[in-house]
Amino acid sequence: MTKAFLIIDTQFDFCHPDGALFVPGAEQDVERMANLIRQHADQIDHIVVTLDMHHLLDIAHPLFWQDENGQHPAPFTHISAEDVDAGRWVPRFSVEKARQYVHDLEADGQFQHFIWPEHCLIGSRGAALHDTLLDALKVWSRKRELDYVAVPKGLHPLSEHFGIFRAQVPDPNVPETQLNTKLIADLERFDMVYLMGEAKSHCVANSLKQILDFAPSLIAKTVVVTDCMSDVTNLGYLADSIYAEAHSRNVRFVTADAIFG
Repeated sequence: MTKAFLIIDTQFDFCHPDGALFVPGAEQDVERMANLIRQHADQIDHIVVTLDMHHLLDIAHPLFWQDENGQHPAPFTHISAEDVDAGRWVPRFSVEKARQYVHDLEADGQFQHFIWPEHCLIGSRGAALHDTLLDALKVWSRKRELDYVAVPKGLHPLSEHFGIFRAQVPDPNVPETQLNTKLIADLERFDMVYLMGEAKSHCVANSLKQILDFAPSLIAKTVVVTDCMSDVTNLGYLADSIYAEAHSRNVRFVTADAIFG
C-alpha cells in the first residue's frame, strides 16, 4: 500500500523552545517524525510539509488591533464579534473586512478570533522547518530520489489559515484562501495519508476538520498519528469536537510505532 505523510507546520517557532509560539512536546514529536522518515524511507512514497507564514500586520497579530486608548491586545487575547461591535477592539487596517471576518468566523462555527504572538514571519528563522525534520527530509529525498512538497499557508493577512486545505474564511478574490483542490488530488493518489505535526489543537485539528468537511475521498485514507502532535498550552479542548467527529466517522488513530509494525 502506498503511503503519504502530511506533516503540518513543523517549524522553528512552534517546535523549538526559543520559538515565538513554542508548543510543549513538539521537540519530541519532531524527533519521532524524523526517526520514522529516516528508518522507513523506502516505505514512504510521498511527503507534504506545510509552512505557516505570516506578515507582521496579520489579523491575528497584536499590531492589527487597538483599544480606545491605542493599546494593542496582548497575545492570547480572544476578540469576539461583540468586542468589535462594542469598540473594545478596533481593527487598524482593512476595517470593514476585519469586522466582517470576525462575524463570519462565529457565524460559520469556526474558532473564535484569537491574537497570537508574532510568529512564522515571512523569511524569518521562525518560519523555517525545524532542523531535525529538515535533515530527515533530505535523507529521504536523496534515498528515494523524490522531492518533498512544501505547501505554504497564512500569507493572506485578513484571515487565519489553520487547516492546510483552505483559510478559515475564504475570500473569493484571493485564490490562496480557497479550497486547495490540487493538494486534495495529490493526496488522493495514495492509499494511506498519515497526518501529524503542530499543533494538535489548531492546525492539525483544522486540517482534519477540512478533510471531514471538504475532502470525503480522503477520510478512509487518513490516519492520525497521535504521538507526533501536541496541543498549544491549555487550548487542547478547542479541538475535542473535531477529533470526536473523526472517531465517529471511522478515521483511524495510531501511534508512530504502529505505522510500519
